[in-house]
Amino acid sequence: MKAAIIGGGVIGGGWAARFLLNGWDVAVFDPDPDAPRKVDAVLSNAQASLPALSDTPMPEMGMLSYATSLADAVRDADFIQESVSEQLDLKHRVYAEIQRTAPDTPIGSSTSGYKPSQLQEGATNPATIFVAHPFNPVYLLPLVEVVPSPASDAALIESVKETLRGIGMYPLHVRKEIDAHIADRFLEAVWREALWLVKDGIATTEEIDEAIRMGFGLRWGQMGLFETYRIAGGEAGMKHFLAQFGPCLTWPWTKLMDVPEFNDELVDLIAGQSDAQSGHHTIRELERIRDGNLVGFLRTLKERDWGAGRVLNAHDARRRETLVQPDAAGAPMVMAHMQVLPGWIDYNGHMTESRYLFASSETTDAFLRHIGAGLDYVEGGHSYYSAESHIMHLGEAKLGDRLTGSIQVLSADEKRLHLFIRIERDGAPVATIEQMLLHVDMKAGRACPASPDVLARLMPIRDAHAALPRPETTGRHVGQRKS
Repeated sequence: MKAAIIGGGVIGGGWAARFLLNGWDVAVFDPDPDAPRKVDAVLSNAQASLPALSDTPMPEMGMLSYATSLADAVRDADFIQESVSEQLDLKHRVYAEIQRTAPDTPIGSSTSGYKPSQLQEGATNPATIFVAHPFNPVYLLPLVEVVPSPASDAALIESVKETLRGIGMYPLHVRKEIDAHIADRFLEAVWREALWLVKDGIATTEEIDEAIRMGFGLRWGQMGLFETYRIAGGEAGMKHFLAQFGPCLTWPWTKLMDVPEFNDELVDLIAGQSDAQSGHHTIRELERIRDGNLVGFLRTLKERDWGAGRVLNAHDARRRETLVQPDAAGAPMVMAHMQVLPGWIDYNGHMTESRYLFASSETTDAFLRHIGAGLDYVEGGHSYYSAESHIMHLGEAKLGDRLTGSIQVLSADEKRLHLFIRIERDGAPVATIEQMLLHVDMKAGRACPASPDVLARLMPIRDAHAALPRPETTGRHVGQRKS
């Protein structure tokens, strides 16, 4: 698959990184001779952060090229993203040139303000042009506002949303076109009020930022606005909140319909305070700090399958579906594909001990799902419990290494499952884990026979694996010398 990115600034570079790291080839066109340096800087940040959000291996990165003409960039592209300056006449010229080469290819615009009907004016094929407005950093934040117009091709828009989900984004379908879409209209109100607070000497830029990041910003990141206020209403919910706080909407608290005069004095005031607040960091340093914080926050949401974390989990699940299904007869069965993430590394720069067991657990869990003993089975009151584990560390795994986890069934009966797990990098083992599991009735708290359906899937694998050579280290105890 090929994506064409028109415009190589911060947003265009973020789009390029998002597509590249999800396995797409990308052609970038930007007449600015400095564009390759700028895109490469964004890509470097993305390579250091995006893989840390994935619990399945990232695909092989696509090929990045810099086209010498717009026509060369869009030729044979499956998706085109325009991220040029917010000048409507410029965008119209770009679309006209694109559609001379690729008249039917979807063209998303990163515009934060223009409506799709404005973008489509005078186009050869207006049905393929729509708004796809992302948020910076594009390679980490999943939200993209997809805004069609009445002239848009509905089937194309649905296909576009699927493409965006395929690169880990959350397409928010804005049903009615409106200036500035949804999110930026909200941000504009907050920004306008913040400018007044600074101009009137009520608060500095730093104090306003602290009010956001120490308070309501933390709530918004996980629950948004209305869900946050629903909780604020207590047990009576949103109606009680509206009854309690609705009257204040008539009070003269805000200046949302008024704008401070945008002059040199205001610019100097804002810029001076911002320099005092953050000027000791370079922009690249601030980007890395931002990305690291976002990864930590997003991983927390991911562990709880909440908000943006649910989008990340769904993206992992989509990737798992593309992995080759294991072949019981060609054992050992490769059950898990993993990548060593920053949080897996210890002070030596190697994968830490607990993560070898985590890799083993991922492999075993995948095998249990394969035989029908996954989460649905556990919800029914039965599960396989680990009774014994023995791990041997045979190699070192480092940041970014791609690992596979394979299973060999050593023995199995109605209640017991004896496994040998290999964690390998490039076909060489970095660890082996021998494990005995017991099938348990969770309510009774004792071992019991597995269900007939699970045994019907497990026993053919056991029989197929009986012909495999038994691993030499099977049955080893801690401290036993190698033969």
